[in-house]
Amino acid sequence: MENFNYYNPVKILFGKGKIYELAGEIPENARILITFGKGSIKKNGIYNQVKEVLEDFTTFEFGGIEANPTYETCLEGLGIIKDNKIDFLLAVGGGSVLDATKFMAASANFSGEDSWEILSKEAVVESAVPLGAILTLPATGSEMNGNSVITRQKTMEKLAFSSSEVMPQFSILDPEYTFSLPQRQVVNGIVDAFVHVIEQYLTYPVNSPVQDRMAEGILLTLIEEGRKAMEAEMPDYSNRANLMWAATMGLNGLISVGVKQDWTTHIIGHELTAFHGLDHAVTLAIVLPGVLYQKKSERKIKLLQFGERVWGIKEGSDEVKLNKTIQETEAFFRELGIQTKLSEHNIGNKTIERIMNRFKDRGIEKIGMQQDIELEEVRYILEIQL
Repeated sequence: MENFNYYNPVKILFGKGKIYELAGEIPENARILITFGKGSIKKNGIYNQVKEVLEDFTTFEFGGIEANPTYETCLEGLGIIKDNKIDFLLAVGGGSVLDATKFMAASANFSGEDSWEILSKEAVVESAVPLGAILTLPATGSEMNGNSVITRQKTMEKLAFSSSEVMPQFSILDPEYTFSLPQRQVVNGIVDAFVHVIEQYLTYPVNSPVQDRMAEGILLTLIEEGRKAMEAEMPDYSNRANLMWAATMGLNGLISVGVKQDWTTHIIGHELTAFHGLDHAVTLAIVLPGVLYQKKSERKIKLLQFGERVWGIKEGSDEVKLNKTIQETEAFFRELGIQTKLSEHNIGNKTIERIMNRFKDRGIEKIGMQQDIELEEVRYILEIQL
């Protein structure tokens, strides 16, 4: 196991009715900006609950945040923050609302000319407006980490940043808040969380059995509870609670300490969203099998371990087991209803060339945290999934 420092300051308030503890988590006299998406929280009653609990606070609102939050929309929210001297942000929604809120929090205190540099030039986030979260869509783990991904419409770019300065001070996780989600969003959340775990687990062995078994436990939970969610006629509290906590644990930093990570699938997937607007989870389900096929020799040890411990694959030669493990993974995505081939989304070689050219224009020669994916391999990864 490699050396590591680990600290996660996010306070989690988990369970039914935890919204009524909200007021006690926000500083007195705070000027709060409530951020949210396209308005579903006003239809399912969550908005009214939040407003009721915060009736003694000065609150402002900023809605309309997209499923893939844009820089342009964040600038609108930033204007509200500055004009109204907002000193606390409250994100009510899923990962997209949280991502946008984190970027706005960082941008509000950014000393440079253009806060896009936080993403494009990895400018350091020295401070940010404090924020909290009320989670309505489990998927990204953004409620317990400092990560954010933002799209810029003008240039069709989707980039990420990470900073401890934008970690929520608290996050409220009530499984009942997921009951009104359409099946598509439930599925996306399962796949998103699944691939988050894979990116931290399915790389190279460093003798980290605690992290490995925690990762495998989360994967097994997502498979078992994901299937239950698809079969259920009505949302089940225990099922949604398990999915919600699995997604949070999948990307709060705990399973990534002391181990090798990858994130190649995300780097490539972001380009598919930037160019075609595909759901984030859909791009991950498309790209991951290609990555695993392309790197199955290099990642053989962990891939065989994954196959045996998660999919129960024990018979056959190593080559047979490796291929079957990848097939089972892709089959699970398809079982959930996600189309995993580029052609199924009317995407072909033209987009592959655009992605290759974009990476070249950025001066990228290798990708992934281990820098073990040559640029030309990106082409092969995508061609496998045509």
